[in-house]
Amino acid sequence: MTRQLTAIIEREGDGYVSLCPEVDIASQGDTIEEARDNLREAIELFFETASHEEIKQRLHEEVYITRLEIVGG
Repeated sequence: MTRQLTAIIEREGDGYVSLCPEVDIASQGDTIEEARDNLREAIELFFETASHEEIKQRLHEEVYITRLEIVGG
């Protein structure tokens, strides 16, 4: 089965951290591509090993990513 999931990647120190909010799984890498690939691998492993109940409990079908304009700071 193929799924479309979200990958949020941000710089942290000398590397990058990646997060998939639909299943609350994170990974990291030295480059954006490595962080994305490592996240994909972690998510695929989760779907291969987790029980149906755990997947159902953790999977958030609706995730919205947006930007906010903040005054100050």
